[in-house]
This record gives sequence, structure tokens and C-alpha cells, in this order.
Amino acid sequence: MILNCVRLFFLIVCTIDQQALFGEETVAARFISERNLKFLLYEVFDAESLTRFEYFREHNKKSFDMVLKAAQKLAKDLLYPIFTEMDRKSPELDKGDVRVHPSVRKIMKEFGEGGWITSKVPFEHDGEQLPSLIADACDFIFLAANYSAGVYPGLTTGAAHLIESFGDQDLFDAYVPHMHAGRWQGTMALTEAEAGSSLSDITTEAESTEQGYYRIKGQKIFISAGDHDGVENIVHLLLAKIKGAPPGVKGISLFVVPKRRMNADGSLISNDVNTSGLYHKLGYRGCPIVQLSLGDGNDCRGWLVGEPHNGLRYMFQMMNEFRIGVGLGATGMATAAYYASLDYARTRCQGRRLSQKDPTLPPVPIIEHSDIKRMLLFQRAVSEGSLSLLMQCSRYVDLQKILEGEEKEKYHLLLDILTPVAKSYPSEMAVLSTSTGVQILGGSGYCEDYPLEQYFRDARIHPIHEGTTGIQGLDLLGRKVTMQDGKAFFIYTEEVKQTICDAEEYPDLKVYAAKLCDTLDRLRAVTESLLAVAREKGPEYFLADATLYLEFFGIVAIGWQWLLQGIAAQKALQDKCPEADRIFFSGKMATLKYFFGYEIPKTLGLADRLLNNDGLTLEMESDYFN
Repeated sequence: MILNCVRLFFLIVCTIDQQALFGEETVAARFISERNLKFLLYEVFDAESLTRFEYFREHNKKSFDMVLKAAQKLAKDLLYPIFTEMDRKSPELDKGDVRVHPSVRKIMKEFGEGGWITSKVPFEHDGEQLPSLIADACDFIFLAANYSAGVYPGLTTGAAHLIESFGDQDLFDAYVPHMHAGRWQGTMALTEAEAGSSLSDITTEAESTEQGYYRIKGQKIFISAGDHDGVENIVHLLLAKIKGAPPGVKGISLFVVPKRRMNADGSLISNDVNTSGLYHKLGYRGCPIVQLSLGDGNDCRGWLVGEPHNGLRYMFQMMNEFRIGVGLGATGMATAAYYASLDYARTRCQGRRLSQKDPTLPPVPIIEHSDIKRMLLFQRAVSEGSLSLLMQCSRYVDLQKILEGEEKEKYHLLLDILTPVAKSYPSEMAVLSTSTGVQILGGSGYCEDYPLEQYFRDARIHPIHEGTTGIQGLDLLGRKVTMQDGKAFFIYTEEVKQTICDAEEYPDLKVYAAKLCDTLDRLRAVTESLLAVAREKGPEYFLADATLYLEFFGIVAIGWQWLLQGIAAQKALQDKCPEADRIFFSGKMATLKYFFGYEIPKTLGLADRLLNNDGLTLEMESDYFN
């Protein structure tokens, strides 16, 4: 049955009008689709409905459109033109200081003055109080235009929010206004040489003093934007253990540790935070990743955020926000790579249709070849599906903020269970998608003359950033699926089932609703089987293939998102719409068919492996690797 559907769709791909499949829209500076973004915001997730709530009442659709237009202009005029240049002229370590592209200072200034760093910040803290749905859409635009450039203000937003959420008023007054203005850079400083994902093993130490600060001593590595000359100061939100603290994660505290601290006269002086190394990377070269040495002169001062020994709990706020941000960055990169691939495929002529035997006929654009269409469909399916999932999560952030009681808990649990998926699926698929883009361009894709090779290199960081894919798998299966006796998993499956029921009302979606229903049943069966393994064999067997479970879960989640998009497309196609809209929605439906014909069947093999429970990788002897 599935094989027949795949064959049928292959015939459709070979014969379908490529204009209807991929649309004629002129993309904004060739890195995003404004039409698709507004489709998701207004036709799928109804962003305007949020303005009915008191918290967002100052906004309306007109103001949202103005914000989106301003974001596109900023991305097109400031970020995208230096996308390649920031990669070619990467940061340098000069006598202990990091020199970055001169535009970074302008970027931070523009983002500070324009309110982009404070887009989600409440009015009472001089923010814009935008819904996450709109603010994250803007971040997607920035990250698609130039991921390295977008990281600087994004990190600052997250670090400032940590101080705002858990710090006292003195800390807020001393640091946050400077960060919001883009004058000071914010970072998160977690990782150490022998403590990457295992944060319980960090050794950076904090010693209390009678002056209200702590003396910090230790080292941190892989700190994004951890030092640079594009701002006046760097503010590290840093994890350390207070002397005498309990062992493990229960002994971790959170500190504000600036590169330069405020002197009595208001001037900035050294805080004994030194850049001891600059990493040279495969991609993502426009933003420095540094190694920090703290307290070499025994005068590095840190200020405690919140209560002692609660640092990891506090930091998880920033980490979870950044996991969504990593997903957005990966999706932005994959989207930009898709449009670069599409532009090339429409203009590069080579070969003739297989049915054309006359060698004197002119060659056709390669987009006319079915295999090129297949690859473009893959790129579009995973990037637009990923963006939909991320917008879904952004809406949940908004709903849990404005609702109370059981409804608030519902959206909190949905966000919890989807966060590892929203981080990992776009990250892993962006690597495959950008690689597919290189393949579409052939030899040209492998050369610096086209942007695909940079997208491919840049994309590889995302499966590592903010917890590797393996960590996300352990989090999903080991924590999120099991928490509160499976309550989050149950609520999630009910959400998907509701979408399936809604889709069954449309004749053109019934077959896909049925496929997703079968796949969801398969996910539930696999989950129940793995929970039985946990009871019978323990956590190591239970979690041995957690990464494969995450992959399975991710495909289901994106299938759900495509069905949601399909419902919105069918509603529009039922009404008489302009030809440009008909083409757009027809392209949406074709991409939905691709995902259900090519990607959903992959869950069959994943289910077969996950139901095996033989513990192959667990029982494999390390000595057997030779």
C-alpha cells in the first residue's frame, strides 16, 4: 500500500508543473519566504487571536506586519550582505583580545536601539512585549539571513532574561539596561574541558567574601561570543560550585561574571577574565568561540543570581530558550539553502527530458528533472515542516504565559515534551537538507562561488549546540515521556489526534489523516514497549536507542505539522482565491504529499528496530572495535 503511494507520487513529481510545486514568489533577499511565514503566522496559528488577551492587547495584525517588514529590511540591508564576508574574515585573537567583523558593533547597536533585543521583554522593563510567535518569526528571518550575526543579540537577550527572572534589583540595574541597549554582550558559560554534557562534573569554584561578591576560579570552553571588540563589555552567566556545596548538580550555582567590572568611579576595569584560546571551526565562523581562564590573578569577581545551589534550574530557562533558538537557526539555514538551490535549479540548464531523444533540442532547466524535484521537495518539506513545529512551540510559550490553571499546565507540558524535538529534528535535517542543496548544484555546490558549501559547513554545529542529539533523546524518552506518569505524552497525542479528526473533514486529506493515525498508533505501541523494557531490564536497556526514538517522534511531529498546514491550504482552496495563492497552496499540498510518501514510511524501520530490545549497542564489547 505504502509502496504504491510512493510510486504514484513519483509519477506526480515527474509530471507536475514546477511553478505550482515551488511557486513563483520572489523571496526576500533569497533567504526566506514572506508568503510562507505569514501563512504560518496567520492562517495556521492565528497570531492575531493572541491580541484578544490583555497582555498582548496593545498589538494588532497591522503592527505585527510592520514588525515583520522591519525585520526583513534589517536582515536584507545589514545581515545578509556580510554573510559570506563574516565567514571569510573570521575572528582573530590579538594579544588576549578577540577582533571580530567591524559590522558586529553596528549590529549590536541597531538591535539594541531598534528594540530587537527586548522584543519579548514586558513594557515595565522598557520592552516591546511582543508575542513569542512574532518575535521568533523575526529571529528566524535574522538567522536565515546570517546565522553568525544573529547569535550576538540572541545570546544577549537570553542572558538578560536570566538576570531579569532570577536576579535581584541591584543586578538588574547594573547589567540589564546595558545589555538591552546592545552595549554589553551576554553569554552562557557552562562547558568545561572535562564536563561537557555532564554538568555535574564542573570544577569552576566560587568562594564567598564579605563584600557581597564571590571570587571565581576555573576555566570554561566553547563560549559563543565569549570575547569580542564589538561591544564595550561581556557579561557571562556562569555556572560554578560554591566551596563546600553538595556534590553533583545539586551543588551548582549561577553567577554574573563580567569581563570588566564597574569601578567606584563608574569606569570599567579588568575583572581577571582572560581569553586563553580561540577555536578555529568548520563553520559558524562569524561568531567567536573562546576558552576563558577565570581568576588567574585571584581577582575574578562574580555575583550570585538567585539562591545558592539552584544554578542549573535557573540556567535551564536559558538552555530551553536556546534549544528553540538552535532549531530556529537550523531551520533558517536550511530555508536559505533551499532558496539558493531553487534559484540555481531554475537557471541552470542541462540535459533533456527522458522522453526527448532529439540531441539538437536545447537543454532544459534542471528543475524539470524529476530527481531534482525530489531533492527540492525534501529540502522544502523538512524546512517548512520544521518552521511550523517551531511556530507551534512559540504559540505554546505565549499561551502558557497568558493562561492560568489547567490550561497553563497543558501548554507547559506540551512545550516541555516538544522542546527536544524542536531542537533536534531541524538540526539533524538541516545537515541533510544543506547537503542535498550541494548535490543539486553538483560541482558548483562544492565551491565557494556559491553559498551552499557555507550553509553545509555552518549547519553542522546545530546537532551539537545546546545538548547533542543523544542528550535530547535521553531527555525526551527518559524524562519528558515518563514525567507525571506520561501526562505530557498523553496530551501531545491528543493534540495530534484532534488534528487528524479535523483533517478527515477534507476529502483530499483523508488518506493522509489515516496515515498519520496509523503512525501515531505505532509511536504509542513503541513507547509502551520501551516502558515495559524499563520495568523489566532497567534504564540502560530502556534508553539504549533513545536517539532513534527521538527520530521517530520527530517524523510524527512534522507529519502533524504538515497536516495542520494541509487543513489551512484546503480551507483556502475551497474558496475562490487569486492565481498566485492557488499556486502557493497547490505547492503546499504537493509538499505534504511528498512528506507522507517519502518521510513517514521511515518510521516503519525505526519501529522495527525499537521493538527489538536486544540491547545490541549496550552489550557490544568496547574491545570489539578494532
